[in-house]
Amino acid sequence: MMEQPEKVYDLIGVGTGPFNLSLAALSEPLEDVEALFFEKQPAFEWHPGMLIEGTKMQVPFLADLVTMADPTNPYSFLNYINKQGRMYPFYFLQRLDIPRREYNDYCQWAAEQLSSCVFGKEVVGLTLQEEKSLYAVEVQDVRTQETRTYYAENLVLGTGSVPVMPASFREVEGDGVFHTSEFLNHYDRCRNAESITVVGSGQSAAETFRELLKEQRNGGYRLDWITRSPGFESMEESKLSLEHFSPDYVDYFYQLPQKQKDDIFAGQGLYYKGISNHTINDIYNLLYEHTVGQETLNVGLKVLSEINRIHRNEAGHYTLEGRHIQKDETFSHDSEVVIAATGYQPYVPDFVKELTELLEWDDDGRYKVTEDYRLVQKNPGANHIYVHSGISHTHGVGSTNLGLSVHRNKVIINHLTKRDVYPLNETNVFQTFDV
Repeated sequence: MMEQPEKVYDLIGVGTGPFNLSLAALSEPLEDVEALFFEKQPAFEWHPGMLIEGTKMQVPFLADLVTMADPTNPYSFLNYINKQGRMYPFYFLQRLDIPRREYNDYCQWAAEQLSSCVFGKEVVGLTLQEEKSLYAVEVQDVRTQETRTYYAENLVLGTGSVPVMPASFREVEGDGVFHTSEFLNHYDRCRNAESITVVGSGQSAAETFRELLKEQRNGGYRLDWITRSPGFESMEESKLSLEHFSPDYVDYFYQLPQKQKDDIFAGQGLYYKGISNHTINDIYNLLYEHTVGQETLNVGLKVLSEINRIHRNEAGHYTLEGRHIQKDETFSHDSEVVIAATGYQPYVPDFVKELTELLEWDDDGRYKVTEDYRLVQKNPGANHIYVHSGISHTHGVGSTNLGLSVHRNKVIINHLTKRDVYPLNETNVFQTFDV
């Protein structure tokens, strides 16, 4: 009996977050694209530790998995709403933004239907078999630890990001010191604490602080928010500023010299790291209401204050040692619970880091990426590795924005199939970024 040849996929995806899930949904109807996407988690979950009731998406529902490329695709958000029997409630809601919990549920609905998405399987190894012009992808079953090798002509990395904890925080990390990404997992611990401190700024910090402020009267804890920023700054959300999250700006930004890109990106924090105006308004309204009748707030908001060290004290709580940035004066602050809102960084799997003989890296150890989202290879051939995460330095401020995920996947699919499956509009904005 002849040995059956191994099946070869056109594309294998590593990770199944929203970006690769969108690629799976857009490629499913294409007969010339057979794809498989592996995710180590047992099911789709989008930042589960921050699915706080009442939080909203920062992009309109039109930035779903497919609509910006094909509104007729069955995996659109509107079709999800229709299948849920919620069309009229959504119609009466009269909102472009949707609850974050609903976006997560929508993605779970899509993932459960897409046969190309496989959960509970982690990609642990990768090699290029040049003689066969194939990638060999080693996949491990998370539950059984069994491994199997799959083959593909092309890959796409959708490995997302991981929470960043300062070194001193990592030394005491646990039930009393944790990242905002774990907030809901420690919610009961917070409710029963004597004092809670949120360290950091941005949307996650604000949403965590708002939720704790809402619950403060029930818990009776002391609540503080400390940031090194000069203020609790709102995100730049004017309509013309939002045009920086367009294919036009991506094209403009990409062709700039890398040093200039780094300088520009460093000054664009409020395009993507600030706090939504509605969240700041909610916090201020709560602070105001808590002072009705001349009540005394048991709340502190401290700006221009960086935390340099944290350690456990004799009372079993934590002492934060900080410095006021402008006055250059030190201070200490005690808290039973400390929540780090210290952001995220791109996740590069070890098996990708080991591809030193295959890939090119810049002087700062970052991916080199082509304009059409392929990793630059030292000896480019017919096999490509497309990438979704870790490309802000090459493609700009919108690289992690869900509003550009579908556009990116249109580019990837058109390159993969060598035809214009999804047309790309030449002009999408009113302003001109180039000369």
